[in-house]
Amino acid sequence: MAVKLRLMRMGKKKQPIYRIVAADSRSPRDGRFIEILGTYEPRAEPSKVVLDNSRAVHWLSEGAQPTERVAKLLAGSGAIEEWKSGAPAAAGPVAAPGS
Repeated sequence: MAVKLRLMRMGKKKQPIYRIVAADSRSPRDGRFIEILGTYEPRAEPSKVVLDNSRAVHWLSEGAQPTERVAKLLAGSGAIEEWKSGAPAAAGPVAAPGS
């Protein structure tokens, strides 16, 4: 099973809020997912990202492929650097500056 880290759209019409999820690559955008890793609110000023870095690093180490936007969010939160360095991830959700 190929796992992707991607965004799942939530919220009202013209007011999107996204969940960052680990999902099977064959499932639909807003369909089944394996785990919720965090949220992304692009309309907040500045953009608000809340992400569980330890779980993101876990999924990256298991071979999950992030989408382009999720890769930018992971880089902003520091999860990509933790994964590449192999350092243990900090526990709990981390609020990252918006991108």
